[in-house]
Amino acid sequence: MKLLIVVLGLALAVTAEEPIFRDYHLEIGIPERARIDAAEAAADFDGSRIIGGQVSALGAVPHLAGLQIELTTGQRSVCGSSLISNTRLVTAAHCWRTASLTATTFTVILGSVNYNSGGVRITTSNVVMHPSYNLFEPYNDVAVIRISHVNLNNNIQPIALANGFDDYFGATAIAAGFGRTEDFGPVSSVARQVSLQVIDNVECAWTFREARHASILCTSNSGGRSPCGGDSGGPLAVGNTLIGIANFVSARGCTAGPAAFARVTYFASWLSSQ
Repeated sequence: MKLLIVVLGLALAVTAEEPIFRDYHLEIGIPERARIDAAEAAADFDGSRIIGGQVSALGAVPHLAGLQIELTTGQRSVCGSSLISNTRLVTAAHCWRTASLTATTFTVILGSVNYNSGGVRITTSNVVMHPSYNLFEPYNDVAVIRISHVNLNNNIQPIALANGFDDYFGATAIAAGFGRTEDFGPVSSVARQVSLQVIDNVECAWTFREARHASILCTSNSGGRSPCGGDSGGPLAVGNTLIGIANFVSARGCTAGPAAFARVTYFASWLSSQ
């Protein structure tokens, strides 16, 4: 009987079909970029509408880098990334290319909590996507951005890549980005951060079938806390160790279920080799 219960539980987890976004730039990135630009034009920097988090102080998340994205259509989008050396950053592959849209350049924003002003800004088109990235699935969704050498200071620092076999289950991690502050409300253009608890993939698979894949890491939505639109590609970190790269949330809303990240330990060798 105990075996039957376990098998039944796994079967139910396998059939979970919470919807996720399938075309990042069209569904999230382009409208979020427009919202961020409008918020900055209105000087809407009060920071009071964060999904369970807080405005980041300058230097609090020195590895965080915003991405201003130019697409082949002339449209503009937004993502996040993490600095891992003087010349390299990591992000989500879908920030560079989706099924319908491809970027032409990234402008990397370092050392600033304001999306459209301040800090060091470097434009590049040197982006390497994981060779197994599939435009129609959220697996292997990582990419490396190469930039000209950037000088480090208190506000610009690289983060170490997680490696080994730690699954970080139960750990408290910090996500950061320039994304949406609530599902259907206004947005500001300042960086924010939020504390999230890592959950195991079995629990996450009750919501997302994609979480059955070892390359996915999930965090709880407890307390209504989550990354949201525009945060894709941004960091999930424990101390100065990058454990996740923001990947997807439920299409029904950022806090409707767990948040999913690319698991850095799964990709550490490839990321380090680029």
